[in-house]
Amino acid sequence: MLITQFSYLNRWRLLAPEAKFFFMLAGLCAAFAAGHPLVACLVAFLYALLTMIGAGVPVKVYLRTAAPALLFMVAGLFSLALTVSGAELLPRWSAAGLGEAGRVGGRSLAGLAALLFFVFTTPLSDMIALLRRWRAPEVLLDIMVVSYRTIFVFSDAIREMGVAQAARLGHGDFKTTMRSAGLLLANITLQVWRRSLALHQAALARNGDGPLRFLSTEFPGAGRESAFALALGLLLNALVIAVSR
Repeated sequence: MLITQFSYLNRWRLLAPEAKFFFMLAGLCAAFAAGHPLVACLVAFLYALLTMIGAGVPVKVYLRTAAPALLFMVAGLFSLALTVSGAELLPRWSAAGLGEAGRVGGRSLAGLAALLFFVFTTPLSDMIALLRRWRAPEVLLDIMVVSYRTIFVFSDAIREMGVAQAARLGHGDFKTTMRSAGLLLANITLQVWRRSLALHQAALARNGDGPLRFLSTEFPGAGRESAFALALGLLLNALVIAVSR
């Protein structure tokens, strides 16, 4: 929800999605080109600054969005840093494992920052329009649109059910809260089945007559902005390769 909100409210909303995609792709390339974890962390810091200061995404929102991915990444890095030998019962730290964890962690952090830059500055409608201009399969685009819409439908349903349960004191104590959570899960499962069936019937009613179409935003300076983003991306990768030597 936060990503969708700020993808429409950020300062770079009207920049061409091609330009933002190319710059995001340059960040991913720079993450893998970085030969030292510190260089990759600097790339991540650059993209984070561009997202928060340049695009105007609040720091709390950015950190809250990145937190689940960061926790998953930290858990994976522990498994890389620890090694177990046949003669030892307990895992131990090793220089090779710490070095590998640093490289993977730096690249993952830079890649995450580049992806967050793109999703925080580009609404899904612009992404769909961009993929359609690039001749992406229409079936894939329709699935993306339907899945995206379904997230909001079921989020609203869960919120409404939660408010109704709270109004009837359904969260008074631990036992009641657990019972309310079970009822909520059962009801939302039924909602998923019913709304999926309704969606399928609606698709059949259209007789499969072409893909889903939406109005897209025009970007007159797309060519100029894309060329500028490509130039910046090449410069960034050149700097990363030069510093990593």
